[in-house]
Amino acid sequence: MQSKSEQITELTIRNEELENYFSNTIIPQLFVDGDLILRKFTPPAMRQFSLREEHIGKSIEEVRENFRFHSIIDDIRGVIYDGNILEREIQTVDKRWYQMNILPYRIKRENRTNGVIITFVDITARIRDLRELEKLVAENELLIDTIVHDIRTPLTALGLTIQMLKKLTSKNMEKFTELLGYLDNSQQKIKSIANELVQSRWADIENRSPVETIDLENIFEDVKLTLAQQISETKASIFSRLEVSEVSMSRRSLRSIIYNLVGNAIKYRSPDRRPEIAITSRRENNLILIGISDNGMGIAKDDQDRIFRKFERINHNVEGNGVGLYLVKELLQANGGDITVKSEAGKGSEFTIRLKA
Repeated sequence: MQSKSEQITELTIRNEELENYFSNTIIPQLFVDGDLILRKFTPPAMRQFSLREEHIGKSIEEVRENFRFHSIIDDIRGVIYDGNILEREIQTVDKRWYQMNILPYRIKRENRTNGVIITFVDITARIRDLRELEKLVAENELLIDTIVHDIRTPLTALGLTIQMLKKLTSKNMEKFTELLGYLDNSQQKIKSIANELVQSRWADIENRSPVETIDLENIFEDVKLTLAQQISETKASIFSRLEVSEVSMSRRSLRSIIYNLVGNAIKYRSPDRRPEIAITSRRENNLILIGISDNGMGIAKDDQDRIFRKFERINHNVEGNGVGLYLVKELLQANGGDITVKSEAGKGSEFTIRLKA
């Protein structure tokens, strides 16, 4: 049997080892007993949660605000009650994230839990990186959806023109030059979209959006050139009335937005009349409003909330995949804007884009 002196020596050594561990660990740790009294904490916990020596011996209730995580008392009580380890990612009110582990401190000879040991690992940087990664993935998905959607129209126009060329005879060769122009235009648009994709990938690598001051009239003319064949075939009339001529935004995003809205106005035209599309812009307080209105099929009131959902289609008589208006809304929200619609079935629609001035 150990003598009392040997027992004291062994306890002293163990206490020194424990003190060395607590003094040198880089992880914030707390020891709270079964009565919720704070018995010990490591120096990192002192720095992280502004703890002081006088807090030792006080109820954890008295210093709970130091942890800026209000359910910590309930979590401690739960672990003491059921004896199970609790692992949780928590965010404190100062916006920092921690991996919190609460381990039961068991007295083996009495087979009971008489407190807990709590560790906090700061994972704020990891959470921030994950959020940035999630944002980047979402932006890439949006970019891919946009490119795939935008490239469909010039490809369709290319296919239609090729079919028309095949049907040409010696009697109507005067149309050859016109059709050749459509081919060249479609080819140039596909090339332009591919170049924008490459530039956007570089912009993503730099983790920033290529925002610039854009001339609206220039964007509208670019869109009309892209849709030249559809405009010609449907004899669509497009006119603009601009009170604001410039906006600050990603050129690729704004072009895609206008292209989708004008393209839809032609696609969903009324069979009873020639398409008429009006494009307007004006300033309202700290917003720039861009309006695109048409005299097409219109949208029933019950369907107006659905049109901005991904893969949602309300008219299956017209070719489409239900992505265009979803992309428009996503691109606007990514640039701090929004879009609304006013429409009446059989009479036409008016889309209003809202951008920060």
